[in-house]
Amino acid sequence: MSTIKVLDGGFSTQLATHVGDIIDGDPLWTARFLVTNPNAIISTHLDFLKAGAEIILTNTYQASIDGFSKYMGLTEEESLDIFSKAVDYAKEAVNLYKKEIKGDKNIINENPLIAGSIGPYGACLHDASEYTGKYCSSVSEKVLMDWHRPRINKLIDSGINILAIETIPCKREGEALVTLLKEYPNTKAWLSFSCRDDGCSIADGSNFHNVITECYKKASRGQILAVGVNCIAPQNVTPLLKAINGRCKKEFIPLVVYPNSGDKYTVESGWIKEEGEYPLHQFVHEWLDLGVRYIGGCCRTYAEDIKKIQAEVKTWENKKQT
Repeated sequence: MSTIKVLDGGFSTQLATHVGDIIDGDPLWTARFLVTNPNAIISTHLDFLKAGAEIILTNTYQASIDGFSKYMGLTEEESLDIFSKAVDYAKEAVNLYKKEIKGDKNIINENPLIAGSIGPYGACLHDASEYTGKYCSSVSEKVLMDWHRPRINKLIDSGINILAIETIPCKREGEALVTLLKEYPNTKAWLSFSCRDDGCSIADGSNFHNVITECYKKASRGQILAVGVNCIAPQNVTPLLKAINGRCKKEFIPLVVYPNSGDKYTVESGWIKEEGEYPLHQFVHEWLDLGVRYIGGCCRTYAEDIKKIQAEVKTWENKKQT
């Protein structure tokens, strides 16, 4: 059985193929479609499953009680119910997929898992602070834990398999979430950070290597499946990972990586295409050699990109077996 798990790709990017380019700029981002267009949510999940994703993430990255209250006028109970619906839509996609592949013995992802997406506090601020972490100096660990707890509760109660804690921009929030996870001893998660392009820092300037090592060791044993980085340009991943599982390390730390396409995002201008082509799939072997065990795509990556990643993972595993 494969030790590598292929994740899905950029949910908003693939969703746009079903609803048109009307997603970016909305303060609820893709979460609005949990209310307005559930069929498009299910279809997007299904696209990734057909492409070979072994784990799909719920469409809850930018979902929050405050966001649904402010922009849709929903109560706390109604807002939390949307989290349950997000899990239901992922389950429906898995069920549809299983019916479609029934009897096909060549399928890689026969029993896909559902990861409950937990985005950072900064995502609900709608000011791109998940890429800077500027809010962390003024928000206490207790506030962060109290803000995340209802979302995590609802996703777990709704039947997700694991948690995907992603795009965390600051050390304080990462540590707060590791502490919070201890309240759910039967739940496993990966923890992925938003990082700078300097090859050594998470978004708030803290040392990436130190932060992920501390978080991994601070967690209850076996609860963190992997630590790593997401929504960063593919060419900037390897420098972050190189020192983590070196020859002298006593403990292997499993890593998770799901970069974006390499384009840059600003609140004012949206996505801006960067010069140079760095196809994500061309780095797959390099990352797997460094200890990556969960791999996929983030913003501006499509189902087609996941298909290419899955093919590269198979090639890498075949080489290891020969």
